[in-house]
Amino acid sequence: MRLRPGETEAVGWRVVSLLDAVRHLRDASADVSGRPRVIAIDGRGGAGKTTLAERLRRAVPGSAVVHTDDVAWNHACFDWGAVLVENILRPLHRGESVDFRPEAWITHDRPGSITVPAGADVVWVEGTGVIREELAPWTDASVWMQGDLEEQQRLTTARDGDSPEQVEHVANWLLEELPFMARERPWARATMIVAGPPQIDHDPDAELVVAPPTGPGVSGRVDGGPSRPYS
Repeated sequence: MRLRPGETEAVGWRVVSLLDAVRHLRDASADVSGRPRVIAIDGRGGAGKTTLAERLRRAVPGSAVVHTDDVAWNHACFDWGAVLVENILRPLHRGESVDFRPEAWITHDRPGSITVPAGADVVWVEGTGVIREELAPWTDASVWMQGDLEEQQRLTTARDGDSPEQVEHVANWLLEELPFMARERPWARATMIVAGPPQIDHDPDAELVVAPPTGPGVSGRVDGGPSRPYS
């Protein structure tokens, strides 16, 4: 598997049910009460973060998804942590609903708002850069999606195209992403590593391919039901 320099390759990949993965993330935040669990989903472009967040939202009744791309829209690649905390994560920790229009949405006349209803069970916050030290006090568990860099790049190109404007955008993005990821090491902070995209045969509707976290002293075993070894 080809990864960016400095990223630790996960080992011990296995197939688990989606519900067992959810149970593991709940167990990692068992002391949460009176508010939603906030679970971060991080990974590089093309890893499948948005798809995974939607699968988890469907699997957990009463849960909601926040996309950091919406918070960062016309704002910054990675310098949006304080905006996320003050306008979304802090209200969620108070058990309140969220109805937030970022300043850039107002300036550029983007309709709608970022909303989370009161009483949500879990809020899945997905986006590149969401697992970071600055946000650690506000997230209860986290997922890092690890996959082959060339495959992720292929999927990103298939999704976004390869126009000169897009190539320039990606180059500018990487100027910020590479030092940010090297500093924050989200794969070492994560509760669970999920293959993105997975290279092991599994049921994409009901199963995930997971591995223990790569950080020192973090238990990442996901139990429940039969599994298939990584090969």
